[in-house]
Amino acid sequence: MALEKACIMVDSDRIDVLFNPNEYVIETNNTFAWKKVLGFTSPIAQFVSGEASILTMDLFFDTYEQKTDVREHTAKITALMAVDADLHIPPVCRFVWSTMDFKGVIERINERYTMFLDSGTPVRAVLQVRFAKWESITEQQQAIPRQSSDRTKQKILQQGQQLWMLASQEYEDPGLWREIARANGIDNPRVLESGQRMVIPPLD
Repeated sequence: MALEKACIMVDSDRIDVLFNPNEYVIETNNTFAWKKVLGFTSPIAQFVSGEASILTMDLFFDTYEQKTDVREHTAKITALMAVDADLHIPPVCRFVWSTMDFKGVIERINERYTMFLDSGTPVRAVLQVRFAKWESITEQQQAIPRQSSDRTKQKILQQGQQLWMLASQEYEDPGLWREIARANGIDNPRVLESGQRMVIPPLD
């Protein structure tokens, strides 16, 4: 049974890929700030933000049998890097292949032509394409799991921060600071160190 044909969608417009890619790679990264804290043997990692997931692949095009210019196909993809006259940015597109549906913008295309007719017309090409995932603020907010007070969390104690402040922030009740103290084995809440990792227990 033949694999479903991959394509690139821009709104309702469909650009078929002549041959499905042999493989694709999705790369996802996070950015952390590493802060040195006095008395600690290693720096404390603080999450800054996620980075756009990157989809890369090689797309193969061959029109030798038809003796037609392969650029008639590749130009449809390279055109997706042009700035849209109405949006003033390149269009958001989707790479769709079976259950895969990756929405993003094309950051980079490397065109390599490897076969030509006697006239010099290219009939075989490989496009190295790099997509960067695109999500609106609303989509990102909906995707991020929002923790509530019934889940265990961990916090890094900031300079000058007290347990009652954490309790007010997490439980909306500063009087519940004892729950945090108990979970972290703190006998004297007046003696705290900035950079200390605090467990915020769920409320019963």
